[in-house]
Amino acid sequence: MPVYAAKMRAPFAVLGIRTGQGAVTGIEYLPGSERAQAPTDALAARACRQIERYLADPQFRFSLPLAPAGTVFRRRVWDTLSQIPIGESRTYGELARRLHTAPRAIGGACGANPIALVIPCHRVVGTQGSLGGFMGVTQGNPIAIKRWLLAHEGYRFGA
Repeated sequence: MPVYAAKMRAPFAVLGIRTGQGAVTGIEYLPGSERAQAPTDALAARACRQIERYLADPQFRFSLPLAPAGTVFRRRVWDTLSQIPIGESRTYGELARRLHTAPRAIGGACGANPIALVIPCHRVVGTQGSLGGFMGVTQGNPIAIKRWLLAHEGYRFGA
């Protein structure tokens, strides 16, 4: 059973927050049936406050120490995702060209993103307006979460 430093409710899921060695190491989307859990450390409390601010104001920019576990390539992709402005998106192909790789590799890195709310993989979409995948799947509740996050940030679908 995973151990979380906090669990908080959001409009689209319960968020399980992991911390370690002074950094946020994970934010996971949990079923809505999960119970909220008060933060067990100061960093988890700070993460909860910042998530609440983001939920109230999509223009809020996170300023948390992050330590996502991943390969050098995945960390490069995640760093690039963090540069996508709020309310905008990039396609898997655009990111692939920028990083000199294949769109599927970008999708794989997005699917492996352990801090998916703060490292905004939801801003990566398919070509011709398709949402693509989210959290490694292409249908179901994860796509509803992606749609919610994009709409919250002012993304114009079909634009």
